[in-house]
Amino acid sequence: MATRPPHRPPLVQSFSLLLLLLLLLLLLLHPFLSAGTPSITTKAVPRLPGFAGPLPFSLETGYVELDYGVRLFYYFIQSERDPAEDPVLLWLTGGPGCSALSGLVYEIGPFYFDFHGYTGGLPTLLYKPASWTKVSNVIFVDAPAGTGFSYATGDKRTIPSDTLVIQQLHVFLETWFDEHPQFLSNPLYISGDSYSGIIIPSLAMKIAKGIEVGDERLVNLKGVIVGNPLTDTTTVFNARIPFLHGMGIIPDEIYEAAREDCGGEYRWPSNSHCANSLQEIQECMRGLNDVHVLEQICPEYPSLTLDKQPTSRDHGRRRLTESAVSSLCRNATYFLSELWTNDEAVRESLGIHKETVPSWLRCDFNLPYTNEISSTVDDHLALITRGYRAMIYSGDHDSKISYVDTQAWIRRLNLPITDRWRPWHLDDQIVGTQELTPTI
Repeated sequence: MATRPPHRPPLVQSFSLLLLLLLLLLLLLHPFLSAGTPSITTKAVPRLPGFAGPLPFSLETGYVELDYGVRLFYYFIQSERDPAEDPVLLWLTGGPGCSALSGLVYEIGPFYFDFHGYTGGLPTLLYKPASWTKVSNVIFVDAPAGTGFSYATGDKRTIPSDTLVIQQLHVFLETWFDEHPQFLSNPLYISGDSYSGIIIPSLAMKIAKGIEVGDERLVNLKGVIVGNPLTDTTTVFNARIPFLHGMGIIPDEIYEAAREDCGGEYRWPSNSHCANSLQEIQECMRGLNDVHVLEQICPEYPSLTLDKQPTSRDHGRRRLTESAVSSLCRNATYFLSELWTNDEAVRESLGIHKETVPSWLRCDFNLPYTNEISSTVDDHLALITRGYRAMIYSGDHDSKISYVDTQAWIRRLNLPITDRWRPWHLDDQIVGTQELTPTI
């Protein structure tokens, strides 16, 4: 005899449906859900393996554990001038997937590797007097997770994206300042280079909007600093060809044909003539180092690639010959950062969580990542309209993100010029050119 299912009143059925909908919503929001309050662990680092004697500056490392299972690693170096008054910079290295240590050692930080004196073993670190930390406090953060020493655990390994990284960095900053309230009154600048040009203005706008609704933790935001910044994914490509023509790499006849056939839009050829012209340009660019057109392309060094489980003893057995690397290669020193960061004593000094990053890479260009933001020009304009300042600088031999592109999108902001294009001098030598607006 068949039995009838128990009768459920309409209210019970509605409640069950509501619970089901809530469960589905929780699953959809899973990457953004809190698994606990964000927290921070810090470590003072008075000495570093490879550096002779105590560090002549204050170095702190640590992890900020976010509320969705991500742990972002950072290096914090206090200003050597006046930490209590000097600005605080959040520094983001590009990529995405490049460690903040790259910016620290190879760009704006206070030490570097002794490449020319290297004969094997643990690389030597030398003090660099001309660094941004002479006049500013700098937080170098590995972001997103999977970059440098930052990592995510278990089922929290969500593929990072532009918007997710912006959200994570916002939580990172709030948590960091909660732990370091003595720096809340310092001027705050969001800074970095290359692909970070997508993240920095958007993060600054998120902070600015928070200030407008009463968030007091990051209230002293003053602006952004971006170097060779990716700002618009279409214009950066279109600017590359006129830049290469101006550098003499593309001859006049090929350039003029491409400009006529493509109408200045070079990213997606709209006709066969444009496609043919772009193919000719590709031939002109064969063998070109696109990040510095006057320098050679450096070879990879597979013989120096680290094992998956490196040890200090392994590093001591590595020896270089004069023919192994070329001092003419700007990135010839990059492998030293991998030797250094994969040394057990270095990791212990930095406070690296054991067995979280088996092999550190300066840049992991295979890191899964979702590119969502195609332009941040509007964010720059919104920040400037609100009174925030910007410093924008570009190298003059980078074709990948050229100064031609930077000038083009700045012109789109339609800002008044207060100091027209002129040489920039250092020690009576021309080292660049500059142009000023009221806020740039």
